[in-house]
Amino acid sequence: MEDLLLLIHRIPYPPNKGDKIRSYHLLKHLARHYRVHLATFVDDPDDWQYVPHVEALCASSHFAAMKPLVARVKSLGALLKNRSLSLEYYRDKSVERWVRQAVAAHGIERVLVFSSAMAQYADPYRAARRVVDFVDVDSDKWRQYAEKKSFPMSWLYQYEAQRLLSYERQVARDYDASLFVSAPEAELFRQLAPESSVKIGHFSNGVDTDYFSPHDNHVSPYAAGERALVFTGAMDYWPNVDAVQWFCDEVFPQLRTRFPELRFYIVGSRPSPAVQALGQRPGVKVTGTVPDVRPYIAHAAVAVAPLRIARGIQNKVLEAMAMATPVVVSPQALEGIDAVPGSELVLAEDAAAFADAVATLLTGLDSAASAIGQAARAKVQSQYSWSSNLACIGENLECS
Repeated sequence: MEDLLLLIHRIPYPPNKGDKIRSYHLLKHLARHYRVHLATFVDDPDDWQYVPHVEALCASSHFAAMKPLVARVKSLGALLKNRSLSLEYYRDKSVERWVRQAVAAHGIERVLVFSSAMAQYADPYRAARRVVDFVDVDSDKWRQYAEKKSFPMSWLYQYEAQRLLSYERQVARDYDASLFVSAPEAELFRQLAPESSVKIGHFSNGVDTDYFSPHDNHVSPYAAGERALVFTGAMDYWPNVDAVQWFCDEVFPQLRTRFPELRFYIVGSRPSPAVQALGQRPGVKVTGTVPDVRPYIAHAAVAVAPLRIARGIQNKVLEAMAMATPVVVSPQALEGIDAVPGSELVLAEDAAAFADAVATLLTGLDSAASAIGQAARAKVQSQYSWSSNLACIGENLECS
């Protein structure tokens, strides 16, 4: 087996955590074909418990401790250097030193970078075959943030969008292949970096349909008599915060007048103060971290994904589809998912449409609600298999 350097911005575990699903399955796939030398960050004290699980998949590994607040303050130094804040956020001398030693010790000729900010550690090794999994066009997320915020944050986010895009284009020019999470994401980057268009591709996320299965007997987490809507995701991530705030402001009050027994469950780790405040509203429940999201999805009447800012593929949508729970999505949440609105999920473009779609599913006027759930699971089983979707990784790493 050949040696491979893998650079991931956050420890790729646990495998059922939304922002780590792709990186975990990528590591697991690579470990079957290469001796993997991994460098990654641990930014949550709870995640140190997962280090042994990740070490077991690697030939060698380095886990760098990160304190997010300290890293955010440090990243502001990028303003004085005309650099991307994201690069400064993930700049770490111990990682740089470990990578240098690993490349020298093992004669590493293949490098896979997961997320643009980690590419800075592979930039010096031009003789190696280097592939970057950008996942999303991160610079465009910052652009969207800038459009939603007022000064001075709008200026700061626009600054980061421009600087990060410049670096993303540099990486795409210098590396052998650039991959994204969906065809629309790859096409967007081709428009932003036309000089590298022939080296840009994509592979979709997958879903473990044995794990996310409607056939397991999950005990309901909901109180007797409740009918639940559910939203899942990391609740310190601003697009998720924005989505649930909008839903609570514009959609849920309309539904509560018709369905007094209705509850909206916001399920996810690290709820921000703004999300916690939503839990004080009638019918809104904020759970914080839960040991298993599947019971919440399985016993929900409807899963909702009212994202207004999004890039790439939403795992929360695929997971609900895999569990045959009807899903109502915004256009942004649907992007990159090959599902047919009206047959495999429900698309709603504004607050009124969202309320109507959820109400229709709740009242049973849509006799196809169950069929939508079953069709959704069938779509995930047929098109979102990790084993088939990850096949392109080896192809890109081995091409000459």
